[in-house]
Amino acid sequence: MTRQPYPPARRDDVVDDLHGVPVPDPYRWLEDPDAPETGEWLAAQEKLFTSELGALPGRDRFKARVAELLRSGTVGAPVWRGERSFFMRRTPDQEHAVLYTVDPAGAERALLDPTALDPSGLTTLDAWQPDKEGRLLAYQISVGGDEESRLYVMDVATGTPVEGPIDRCRYSPVAWLPGGEAFYYVRRLPPAEVPEGEEQYHRRVYLHRVGAPTEDDVLIFGDGMEKTNYYGVGVSRDGRWLSVSASRGTAPRNDLWVADIRASSPEAPELVVVQEGVDAQTSLHFGRDGRLYVFTDRDAPRGRICVTDPATPQAEHWRDLIPQDAEAVLSDFAILDDVDRPVMLAGWTRHAISEVSVHDLVTGERIGEVPTPGLGTIGGISERPEGGHEAWFGYTDNTTPPTVQRYDARTGETTLWAASPGAVEVPAVTTEQVVYRSADGTEVHMLVISPPGAEGPRPTILYGYGGFGISMTPGYSASILAWVEAGGTYAIAQLRGGGEQGEQWHRAGMLANKQNVFDDLHAAAEHLIATGVTTPDRLAISGGSNGGLLVGAALTQRPDLYAAVVCSAPLLDMIRYELFGLGATWNVEYGSADKPDEFAWLRSYSPYHHVREGVSYPATLFTVFQSDTRVHPLHAWKMCAALQHAQAADRPILLRNEAETGHGARAVSKTVDLAADQLTFLAHHTGLAV
Repeated sequence: MTRQPYPPARRDDVVDDLHGVPVPDPYRWLEDPDAPETGEWLAAQEKLFTSELGALPGRDRFKARVAELLRSGTVGAPVWRGERSFFMRRTPDQEHAVLYTVDPAGAERALLDPTALDPSGLTTLDAWQPDKEGRLLAYQISVGGDEESRLYVMDVATGTPVEGPIDRCRYSPVAWLPGGEAFYYVRRLPPAEVPEGEEQYHRRVYLHRVGAPTEDDVLIFGDGMEKTNYYGVGVSRDGRWLSVSASRGTAPRNDLWVADIRASSPEAPELVVVQEGVDAQTSLHFGRDGRLYVFTDRDAPRGRICVTDPATPQAEHWRDLIPQDAEAVLSDFAILDDVDRPVMLAGWTRHAISEVSVHDLVTGERIGEVPTPGLGTIGGISERPEGGHEAWFGYTDNTTPPTVQRYDARTGETTLWAASPGAVEVPAVTTEQVVYRSADGTEVHMLVISPPGAEGPRPTILYGYGGFGISMTPGYSASILAWVEAGGTYAIAQLRGGGEQGEQWHRAGMLANKQNVFDDLHAAAEHLIATGVTTPDRLAISGGSNGGLLVGAALTQRPDLYAAVVCSAPLLDMIRYELFGLGATWNVEYGSADKPDEFAWLRSYSPYHHVREGVSYPATLFTVFQSDTRVHPLHAWKMCAALQHAQAADRPILLRNEAETGHGARAVSKTVDLAADQLTFLAHHTGLAV
């Protein structure tokens, strides 16, 4: 096709001097989303994108198939409060999952339907937490993708509102005291009380009395601490113990305190240090048996479970119950005590495949395994707070929509508790786990999903993330299935920076080690080519958020290796990323340009700063979301302008800029449209005939 000219974008002579190094930034003017010239440029990019994509074949087919596969719906594991349960479910025709409750008599009722709250589909349910008796529900909603959660409380039996909204509650846990009269929660300070530009930070832990004005909330914790701290808070089932956790941004470590709020008081808890200034992540569970269970990666990067007395919670008093495994990574646990021999269920991932073991609760001895439906991913294991012999967990794999499984410790059997409600015809695929070596010899695992019996090089999408300790595990994906059904291969690399091999694997891909992540992706691509799965002209890469940074770095470091790129909600200007969105909470993962040595790391790979004129870059589609308050779309705007200016090949550089959508949850119809656009673009530029 005859390519349309790119929208004009002026290049300014903006150069910063950072630690004696000149850093050009010719498109800084695009950082202002409210400037008329930015608006004009975005409108021109939208026109170009619509024109280019509209000329490509296959979009209607992809859209229809992704929508059809998403009609499977979803279902979530139950949360029990007494004889009442709460769970999420999305039926085939719903835009959002709905929160349901089932009363003691077994009657099911929709409790919170985001579409009923807002027929436009722009409202999302961010979080929810019933009180300990199941009579009240705290929930948080946001609008238009901004993730600015407002907190409400409702009466579960009647569905009537009790109070709210309470604003500034983004990422707030809710820890109820027994009786439902009060809860601890986390709230940001008012904008007027913080420096300009820091409105997303400065969180505090408060005690709130239901029905009282928030002005009467009691400040419990956080005053004078690090501005980027995130806080966790929990209250034991009997209401005696309070735990408070603090982590600087997304750091893989936390400080931790406990208080006996019967001996002190809920309003003035006397907090005792569990760990402080320790390079480890630790969480606490106060058992029904009076013991304190400690989940930690302290001296155990793959995780272990210890026990102690709540009165002596410090590490010197911990005793290993389930020690670290040499290969598997501990993910979660549950306690089942209404059996002759009380047990602990321990969830693990072994090279990203889930399994659950059964252990004697007193000695930790491994005495069995929980049967699982297949080689897939298990969601959080839940139990009844008051104890019992049953546990529930979510399960999915590459061809199985989400299900909920029930395990009975008395019989040792696992049965299906709930399936996703929609009946869909899922295409047959072949999934293989392969191992390849990265540039430094490190072994990396990769899942390769292909049509059955596929032979010879074929269009392939390579996906990765590689950050924040997040693992790439098998799961039902309408986009992946639609691509493979059309004849392509989809590969998911378990790169360093993730959590597939524990915390050491994460740290091998963060801060000064970030280049390892990019090397792992390049090595994955080379392995797919060397083994005949694909060829450079049929290979695409895709990633979002931190994965957008990944593919942005990849396309600038090895433009010869990839035919096409989808880069979604990315971080790309790693010199100025801390100034926008939630960027300042991520310098514990990436480093800060304010520090000379960390600036050197960032500058060495920052994608925006490595675009070079006259290079033949892959066809690239940036997809960003105007209401994204985590990663500002300016990263993609600036990078798009730079690539359009530099591109020497006849491969398009396009921008898809979506309004009233954010970084996270969205309506199903928006998900379908985005997937159809991305798959159509990648199919065309890798030669997949749809």
